[in-house]
Amino acid sequence: MEKIIFFGLVILIMGYVLYLGGMAIMNGFNAKEANRVEKEELEEETKTNISNDNSSLSDELAKLNSLRESGVLTQEEFEKAKNKLLNT
Repeated sequence: MEKIIFFGLVILIMGYVLYLGGMAIMNGFNAKEANRVEKEELEEETKTNISNDNSSLSDELAKLNSLRESGVLTQEEFEKAKNKLLNT
């Protein structure tokens, strides 16, 4: 009789330990998935910002070039403004 009670308790304890282990593993997977999604969203936002920055930079360079071609800016002024844009 004592053996039956002992094995019954061992089975219950083992089941509880396995349950806790499974829950910990599932929480880890869920956290990893949430981090992956957040990272992807951040990368997409960064790519969008970079492409917007590149297009605005190219627009600014085109404006400077048109000012230089129309004679408003000298070659030196154009180079200084271009270097200022590229270094910031």
